[in-house]
Amino acid sequence: MQLYKNQDIKIYNSLSGKKEPFQTITDGYVGMYVCGPTVYSHVHLGNVRTFMSFDMVFRYLKHLGYKVRYVRNITDAGHLENDADAGEDKITKKARLEEIEPMEVVQRYTVDFHNILNLFNFLPPSIEPTATGHIIEQIELIKTIIDNGFAYEVNGSVYFDVHKYNETNNYGILSKRKLEDLIHNTRELDGQSDKKSPQDFALWKKAEPQHIMRWPSPWSDGFPGWHLECTAMSTKYLGDHFDIHGGGMDLKFPHHECEIAQNQAAKGQSPVNYWMHANMLELNGARMSKSTGNIINPTELLTGHNDIMSKAYSPSVIRFFMMQAGYRSVLDLTDAGLSASEKGFNRLLEAISELESLNASEKSTLDIESWKQKCYDAMNDDFNTPILIAHLFDAVKYINQIKEGSQSISATDLNTFKTTLHAFVFEVLGLTNTTEAAADTDKLTGAVNVLIKLRQEARANKNFALSDQIRDELAEAGIQLKDSRDGTSFSVN
Repeated sequence: MQLYKNQDIKIYNSLSGKKEPFQTITDGYVGMYVCGPTVYSHVHLGNVRTFMSFDMVFRYLKHLGYKVRYVRNITDAGHLENDADAGEDKITKKARLEEIEPMEVVQRYTVDFHNILNLFNFLPPSIEPTATGHIIEQIELIKTIIDNGFAYEVNGSVYFDVHKYNETNNYGILSKRKLEDLIHNTRELDGQSDKKSPQDFALWKKAEPQHIMRWPSPWSDGFPGWHLECTAMSTKYLGDHFDIHGGGMDLKFPHHECEIAQNQAAKGQSPVNYWMHANMLELNGARMSKSTGNIINPTELLTGHNDIMSKAYSPSVIRFFMMQAGYRSVLDLTDAGLSASEKGFNRLLEAISELESLNASEKSTLDIESWKQKCYDAMNDDFNTPILIAHLFDAVKYINQIKEGSQSISATDLNTFKTTLHAFVFEVLGLTNTTEAAADTDKLTGAVNVLIKLRQEARANKNFALSDQIRDELAEAGIQLKDSRDGTSFSVN
């Protein structure tokens, strides 16, 4: 579907602080990079919201007909505890505490990350590179930055020279911070004595003897700085200059600021046209925090095994709730808010179900084309999902009016209405029809129970070959039978 030439998208650019018309570098193609997780613990619900926002952007651009290369990285090395250059690597620390290999930590929480995102119906990115898989590219990038005079080596570590860079560039262009203010507000930290200035940041860190994750480099056996990996991976897969870079609001400084500086120092240009930042998720009006106990993880929210919410909520209800706020707004997660979203979501699904049984008339009394354009206008205005959802509920009203006979719709408009509503609900917002899913589950249960009955009859007739065949073929299909004194049950793997 090639619609993009007919849609005038505006994106809020964190770099300029205003909405700007979206113009791709190459007509019809979009390069988008989003900072992914550091895989040292279970994915945070706030991170889920951030990644969901960019999943929605990815979905909409694809819906419009753009060919999108969406790159979302996995940080599996180099992210120190305080997000700067001090402390222990987060993954190494977790490995030390659990007495396992760092890559066991990486594997465990990467799998967890993917499992959670799959539950919420995320589309996979086009490329999901890892920091450890791009050590060579990062070393080459450091060499270039040193050769260009913007980095220096000391005692096996390499640091970016922020003051030297700021002589010809603007360190603070994204976060709107002035270097003078940063200097004034910075206190010396232990372990920073090698730096010319506290504002300088590590491109390469020499590994201490106890540091497990290390790679050879021209400067030392060590590991790359956290900021460097995204510059190396984004430019490798999207080029030195690409369309969109996204991430959470908390990454704007220092992470994204440092990315801009690295790209300018190495490539002589700013890397990205549009910087997008998703805002934070709060819980009951306060910041989520392990120390205060004001926290809930995705699994607890989905299962209802928590002391905060009154019940479990389905992934689509949670997704619908999150889409009811703009991605740049702070969102407060509450039981009342989720409960209201659940009612609204069910209303929407019921109306979509009713839509299938509507009868067309000779002419329309509703302006479906105008409604359709309003849906696009909402998304074209910096991906305004709350306004889109308001228009979707206008559609619910129209469906009820057509059903009651107070409005009529032509066959052509009915087809447009169905196609548009399904596209925005399921394709763009990424919601799933839980009613259909429940019906499918009932059908599966019925079919498996028939096979269980046939297996029981085979065993009663001492036809153990057939009994085993039914069990084994179900297992191959991912359905595990379990025999007990109370009968045979099954689970889907």
